[in-house]
Amino acid sequence: MKSLIVIVAAAWMVAACGSPSPPPPPPTADQAAPPAAPAESAPQAAADSSEATPQAGEAAAYAPPPPQPVVSVYQDPPQAQPEPVEVAWAPPPMLVEPPPAPPSPQYVWTGGYWGWYGNWVWIHGAWAPPPRPHYHWVQPYYDHRGNNVVFVGGFWGAPNVSFVAPAVGISLTLAVAGPGVIPGPPPMGPEGVFVPAPPGSAFGIIIPAPIGTPPAVVTGAPPVVNVGMRVNSVVNNTNITNTTTTTTINNTVINNVTIVAPASATATHTAVNVSVPAQAHLAAAQTPVVRVLAPSPTSTRPIAPYVSGRSVSLPPPQTVRAEVPPELAHPRAAAGERPAVEPNNAMRNNAMRPAAAAAEQHESAAEEKQEAAKQAQEKQEAAKSLAAQQAQEKQAAAKAEAAKQAEDKQAAAKETAAKQAEAQAAQEAAAKKKAADAAEAKKKAAEQKKPVPQ
Repeated sequence: MKSLIVIVAAAWMVAACGSPSPPPPPPTADQAAPPAAPAESAPQAAADSSEATPQAGEAAAYAPPPPQPVVSVYQDPPQAQPEPVEVAWAPPPMLVEPPPAPPSPQYVWTGGYWGWYGNWVWIHGAWAPPPRPHYHWVQPYYDHRGNNVVFVGGFWGAPNVSFVAPAVGISLTLAVAGPGVIPGPPPMGPEGVFVPAPPGSAFGIIIPAPIGTPPAVVTGAPPVVNVGMRVNSVVNNTNITNTTTTTTINNTVINNVTIVAPASATATHTAVNVSVPAQAHLAAAQTPVVRVLAPSPTSTRPIAPYVSGRSVSLPPPQTVRAEVPPELAHPRAAAGERPAVEPNNAMRNNAMRPAAAAAEQHESAAEEKQEAAKQAQEKQEAAKSLAAQQAQEKQAAAKAEAAKQAEDKQAAAKETAAKQAEAQAAQEAAAKKKAADAAEAKKKAAEQKKPVPQ
């Protein structure tokens, strides 16, 4: 009997060892772990544990990025293509910067976008006339290569001058971060040309886009929490040359672009396929889903273009915060999903339906009221921003006019002094000539009075 028990036990152990449990299935795109949170210079959205696991019938909650320090400046753009810079981490998501009305049809909207000055710095948008006749504005360039970003800032291009993308395989020295700057996450997404993610997105995610795409085209797109959004262009007139090492784009007119994304990539859990204007000022004027307002620069004096090894004095950072709509901060139950109802509670639930409908209607009215208040606040802040910018422009124009008047006055004073000096010199010359003529006449008279020798 003892031998039989030993044999049975051994057989059970062999069977157990020969039939392991199947491995768990790999995570899907929706279940992929979010990117690691970066350091202070590039904050990452972090969800609360109660929000990380949504309940049955409830959409996953969106966790906006924490308050973000932003250095905002005006830049004096160069009039030639800048040298490329290689940076070890991705630019932050875009900020919201609605442009005011242009002062003149000839003015061009430059900015806003992320530029490099030892850290990603917000280059504030501005209306500016071309520095010379027939010059055109060239958008900034971001390129994901390896684990780094190759960046070329925006600039004024001369007539018939094309933008030339940095050659594949070009040797660049990795840019050095400024004092106290903590690097953010590397770019997350496919390699190639891209623009930063929409406002309120997870830090590090990039949006593939064609060369020449204004970064502001993603202003109205929903935030992304996973890789998957991209920009496709609709080109009306183009002359593009591609080689194995160089991409040149010349005389390209892009009237609009299409933004596409799967539901798994967006914070709203809805797919995106929308056409938006490609003109920078129209793209920047889109209504954002999550509003992260770009701070106005503390100084109206523009800074010089970035040059490697040359330090530029930057203002202190300003803190920006994400404004999240209620429907994204507190998502409702997913469409078509209802809580299970037990059979013996059917009558009770039928009786509760009018009250639930009334509560839902009340909640909807409250949300509409909140949305109306938000839109009114946005209009008020936009009006304040416009008024402040117009006041700054008026003040700058007044200063320029005063400086011009002072310069004209100084030039007039110099001209008057020169004329006075010239007149005085003429008077002195006339007096000298008169004296010389008098001396000559006196000499002749003296000679005539001399007695004539017999």
